Amino acid sequence: MCLMNSLGLYLPALKFGGKDSHMPLLRPTFLLFALNFLDALLTIVWVRSGVAAEGNQLMAKLLDMGNLPFLGVKVGIGFVAAAVILNWQDLRVARYGLSVALAIYMGLMTVHLFTGLAAVGYIPVAIVNSFSDWSAHIVSFFMSA
Repeated sequence: MCLMNSLGLYLPALKFGGKDSHMPLLRPTFLLFALNFLDALLTIVWVRSGVAAEGNQLMAKLLDMGNLPFLGVKVGIGFVAAAVILNWQDLRVARYGLSVALAIYMGLMTVHLFTGLAAVGYIPVAIVNSFSDWSAHIVSFFMSA
């Protein structure tokens, strides 16, 4: 028995290509999962090397417990998010939510890029700090609206 069916999730048969594809969100959902995984790996590298600290307190506690618990929870959350998006992909909120999540992760990958550039000395750390502050202000602006 399929794990998805045992969880009660309806996942239609995969049909790639064409305009009548049953899974139009498969590729963007996979991209979201891949970005989530890359975020987890880069976070481990930056935190363990002392370049950055984990901003999410819950995830920081998991990271204090070790790399494997942190990575397991991060991948688990990504898997659940992907399953929910693919299960209810016909709903508008799933498509919008996926778009917003991808935009956030693209911004986060930019922060990781600047962190890496600062870590190897290509740009000053002050630029990374100002970029992080700027992005935090944008997020807080949208959250307060």
